[in-house]
Amino acid sequence: MSEQYQFAADTGKILDIVIDSLYSQKEIFLRELVSNGSDAISKRQFDSLQGAAAGSFDGMISIAVDKKAKRLTITDNGIGMNDEDLKSTLGTIASSGTKAFLEQIEQSGEKSNSQSQLIGQFGVGFYAAFMVAERVEVLSKKSDSNQAFCWASDGKSGFTISPADKQDTGTAITLFLKSDAKEYLEEERIAHLIKKYSDHISFPINWLDKDGELKRLNASTALWTKPAKDISEDEYKSFYNSVSASYDAPFATLHNKTEGVVEFTNLLFIPSVAPYDLYDPDRKSKLQLYVNRVFITDQCDELVPKWMRFLRGVIDTPDVNLNVSREMLQHSPVITKIRKSLVKRVLSELKKSIEKRRDAYQNFWDGFGRVVKEGIYEDAENRAKILEVSFFKSAKSSTMLTLDEYIDAFAEGQEEIYYLSVEDPVLASGSPHLEGFEAKGVDVLILSDPVDDFWLANTADYKGKTFRSISRGDVDLTGIKSADGKNADDDQKAADETKSADTAVAKIKDVLSARVADVKPSKNLAKSVARLIADENAMDAQMERFMRMHDADFKGAPKILEVNAKHPLIAALNDRLTKGDFAEADDFAELIYQSALISDGKQVDDPHTFAEKLAKVMQKAL
Repeated sequence: MSEQYQFAADTGKILDIVIDSLYSQKEIFLRELVSNGSDAISKRQFDSLQGAAAGSFDGMISIAVDKKAKRLTITDNGIGMNDEDLKSTLGTIASSGTKAFLEQIEQSGEKSNSQSQLIGQFGVGFYAAFMVAERVEVLSKKSDSNQAFCWASDGKSGFTISPADKQDTGTAITLFLKSDAKEYLEEERIAHLIKKYSDHISFPINWLDKDGELKRLNASTALWTKPAKDISEDEYKSFYNSVSASYDAPFATLHNKTEGVVEFTNLLFIPSVAPYDLYDPDRKSKLQLYVNRVFITDQCDELVPKWMRFLRGVIDTPDVNLNVSREMLQHSPVITKIRKSLVKRVLSELKKSIEKRRDAYQNFWDGFGRVVKEGIYEDAENRAKILEVSFFKSAKSSTMLTLDEYIDAFAEGQEEIYYLSVEDPVLASGSPHLEGFEAKGVDVLILSDPVDDFWLANTADYKGKTFRSISRGDVDLTGIKSADGKNADDDQKAADETKSADTAVAKIKDVLSARVADVKPSKNLAKSVARLIADENAMDAQMERFMRMHDADFKGAPKILEVNAKHPLIAALNDRLTKGDFAEADDFAELIYQSALISDGKQVDDPHTFAEKLAKVMQKAL
């Protein structure tokens, strides 16, 4: 005889929220019901180990459909429920049997591997069935009982519990599907959802066809749960290709299990080939989050910083806090701890790769270096560690350098890390900015990535050595001993010779007063006539280019023109001006300025006027 029960007054309202608003996707119902079945099997296994139920058994979940009747049935041979269990568990929302079971284990002081397979936390997953079903029946027989019972409800008017016939221990949940949920009667659709959410549940999940034949739907083995020593390189590569949808071999594989305050397993891969959309501003992490083998999401934005978005793989944990629908991560200290651990492991692996397989790391850096350097700007906590594994182009060497290698090769008397910011590293070759440093044998880092000027703006130093732009402000090299052995006194003597060009400098400054901030003799030019530098507190040329990309009207601050007083052209110009009037002086000043623009990789102000003045001067020379 059936007994009719009403949902508690507030329970009906809560059930409406569960059905209509809690989950973002209706397909989640299958994950929740399969997970409940998995939990039930784990509970029965635990009871068997404790002697509460006789005999061992092989856990299994099966799924069957009746298209004509629009019925979907999910059956497990787990611990089952009696009438009181059905009333207390399914008649009261958020009364989680799994939660009570875990409390029972804790009180008894017993631990088992089965415990780690339980994922139910909130007692609401079952009710997701009402998103797709107009009626749900739960037929269950508990392992220690000879009587079966049937719980039935339309999710609105309460529920009934009645005695029923069932021979085997376990639970069968039958969903009478709504007219807009017929897709869940198709084998292909069910197989896809099992593969997506429940592929790694440790018990077999089978499709039961109309002829009674079973077809396995899940793999049931989670590679990350196996010891690393038992996994071959081919297995790792195959899994990587699967989770990353790529065909390359991973640059690095990180497989670790962490126990203690926070428990989690990570199987992470660093790709060797950059995906086509790596620099898409909307690109996010694709790490897959599992809770005890059950897939939750692949949008783990809180688990890794944005600059690590190239990572692929899985993270499985019983400890992470999810929202009640188990679809999203909650902000918590657990997430913070996992995040810190993952970043530490990735940076450690990158550093180890520089030391042990530098050529492979160079290839990795060519593809992912710009993304890693985003972390220098965005991830203040790990900035020093990211700088430690960053590569930089050297003006002296054909190979890339780390900052530690650059510092180890400091010239005698050098105390700063010198860099030149350029749009194209090819333009750096032969740049007038490098001449004084080349003469001293001082190396300069060539920075050409757009992000470089951003991280430099908030990175004062590296291991106590300050960063110094050689194209901004007055860089004094007199304290550095030259490669040819000249000392600071020789440098000062050479610097004093610049006074002989005062007249030429004054004339050029007068002609260009509207376009440059200042004109002065250079201490660092060796071969070129002139160069343009920014003021000490102004933007570098690379940053100005970036600003113009976002604002076509951006002009930037006027530059300082440094002239090489020792250059024959400047010396000759100075000589002519000291002897009296020189009619072409204005043209010379203009051409010197325009040549500095060209040397800096910029366009001349007025190509037509420039060409005319150049032709005029050349004609005079002939």
